Amino acid sequence: MTVLPPLPFRVFANPRAGTPGTVVLTEAGFRRARAEITSWPGYAPTPLLDLPWVAEAAGVASVQIKDEGGRFGLGSFKALGGAYAVEQVLIGYLARRGLELTANAADLTGGRYAEATRQVTVTCATDGNHGRSVAWGAQRFGCRCVIYVHETVSQGRVDAIARYGAEVRRVPGTYDDAVRAAAAEAEAKGWFVVSDTSWPGYTSIPVDVMQGYRLMADEAVEQWSGGAPTHAFVQGGVGGVAAAVSVQLRARYSPAPALVVVEPDRAACLLASAETGVPTAIAGDLNTLMAGLACGEPSLLAWQELERATAAFMAVPDDAAVACMKLMFAHGAIIGESGVAGLAGLLLAAADPAAREALGLTTDSRVLLFGTEGATDQALFNRLVHGRGA
Repeated sequence: MTVLPPLPFRVFANPRAGTPGTVVLTEAGFRRARAEITSWPGYAPTPLLDLPWVAEAAGVASVQIKDEGGRFGLGSFKALGGAYAVEQVLIGYLARRGLELTANAADLTGGRYAEATRQVTVTCATDGNHGRSVAWGAQRFGCRCVIYVHETVSQGRVDAIARYGAEVRRVPGTYDDAVRAAAAEAEAKGWFVVSDTSWPGYTSIPVDVMQGYRLMADEAVEQWSGGAPTHAFVQGGVGGVAAAVSVQLRARYSPAPALVVVEPDRAACLLASAETGVPTAIAGDLNTLMAGLACGEPSLLAWQELERATAAFMAVPDDAAVACMKLMFAHGAIIGESGVAGLAGLLLAAADPAAREALGLTTDSRVLLFGTEGATDQALFNRLVHGRGA
């Protein structure tokens, strides 16, 4: 059964898969993140949906997708990472100043240290979802927040960030230009960058972000039914969520599922890095509808995990994402344009004999997907899925 039209895509089998590497995310760090996040008011595991119609179309045994659209009311898995990292920044700030060595989320949300935390400003660059999480965390835990967005981030996503009290600054260029603008302003003014990407000299806070992301994969393992997954298709971007999923699946399964990282064909920096063997930035305007994945430079930490743990990298076109959004909506699930990248990768690869062989997809395969966002810009979702609205 064919559910997607023939569309161009790329698959690159990773020649370094399985080679030894450094430990990027510790188990102790994840246990701390899980304990904190699951204690927050409003925490609940997001659902894992069974997709028998996708399994039939893909010619595999089963497909299940983690639906992150309801996460803390923020619309995406990013709520797990940015907000947790803001909490950790503030706890560390209090400890370094001798104000409190054992502060926790309840202390911060209760305003116990509000006078001190109001002096802190957190900042980041975003395509939408990460900035919303950081802004939400700043509002929740009591500090100031400035978010940088690049010129093509939709106004709907900007407004969603601003609703949490953040100042939003738009800068020319791409996501990577916004990353540099946020870092420069933070350096000049003594702010804290809470980024989901990392670079030489900036790694500790992105570790907290990724430890938060691991909870999504941990929940999926607990919810999974049937034999263990043989494959996991996960979105790329800078690589943070893919690396977090990779670490958690390797921690919970032996052997781990074959990890397939899927990116937009207009912003496939991870695939380019795999081809060259080193972290590689790509040029251009990165103009993809999959806005949350419009990244041209890999995260240093994420790459240290993905270069050895990823079975294959894929690049898929925007048309495939739109088609998958419509398919999911027709089957009762609202998943945004970045959230369907893994599904698009699975369906395109499964329909191509060479790609099936390269990825080891068979009729016995069991596939885990991550619907990493819901309709984070409702007007855009309506336009793409229903052909109406702004």
